[in-house]
Amino acid sequence: METSTETVNACIPSIVDPSLPLIDSYTYHSPAPSAPGPYILGVDEAGRGPVLGPLVYGVAYCPVAYKEDLEKLGFADSKTLTAQIRSSLLETLGSDPPNLGWSVRVLSPKAISAGMLRRPPVNLNQQSQNATVLLIREVLARGIQLSEVYVDALGKTGPYEAYLSSLFPDLSFTVTAKADQKFKIVGAASVAAKVTRDAWIEGWIYEEHADAPSMELASQFFPDSNEDKRTQWAEQMGSGYPSDPKTQAWIRDSMEPTFGYPSLARFSWATIKVVLEKDAHRVAWIDDGQASLMNAFQSAKGPDKDRCAVTKDLGLRSVTML
Repeated sequence: METSTETVNACIPSIVDPSLPLIDSYTYHSPAPSAPGPYILGVDEAGRGPVLGPLVYGVAYCPVAYKEDLEKLGFADSKTLTAQIRSSLLETLGSDPPNLGWSVRVLSPKAISAGMLRRPPVNLNQQSQNATVLLIREVLARGIQLSEVYVDALGKTGPYEAYLSSLFPDLSFTVTAKADQKFKIVGAASVAAKVTRDAWIEGWIYEEHADAPSMELASQFFPDSNEDKRTQWAEQMGSGYPSDPKTQAWIRDSMEPTFGYPSLARFSWATIKVVLEKDAHRVAWIDDGQASLMNAFQSAKGPDKDRCAVTKDLGLRSVTML
């Protein structure tokens, strides 16, 4: 039987299947509008700062000729709206298919962590830019004739605007702080992103719970592991922001010393790293063959200086002339 959260999330088009865990990043597109262009498009995100859950980038778009109608629909910075109003506005985004379209790019916490912890790292700014560029490209690929793009951004916006303009020279870009307050189309994108992220957080399905055999095996080898914690991960996680007391309590109480945190957490965040360094079991990676392998390729001393053991054993010598 579905829970109330699953029932609500099933009504949100960008949550394709609320019964499945979010493992990989994905993109959702509403039906493409059919009204003639040119179109304006707004870009905004939800979940950049949290230590828990996905980062969602949203875009909304409509014909330039629809601007006056858009002004009357009530879109604004999603953070200033109640959850009920945001949900109603998302329905509004889908209420006029010939004129209104929207898309989201959902970056899973696992993908965010993998990008930031790889070598070389892909930092959050780069991942955000990649999501924005992907959404714009895919909207264009759907046959939407874009002319103006408005992007909400933090920090120095000039270089970012120049970067986007170099990728899409036929489009006019406006990249500015608080764009969701200045342009209704960005407010619409903000609503799409925020409602999608909130739905994932409120109805989070732990992929670790789905892996029951692995958990049973782990309990055999680690009998002291706190099973009760693993079954209560979803309770009282708060907003996911490090400053949220409920999130702080979740981080404190949900850490399993051997296995750390579930994939809901962004392991690349300092908040998580500090707790793991302080309270988790330390791991020593031991490879019995590593030391002998390194010694084999170390340079020798004395008469055999500059020759490693491998070259000596194989009788290899430098060739200066053929």
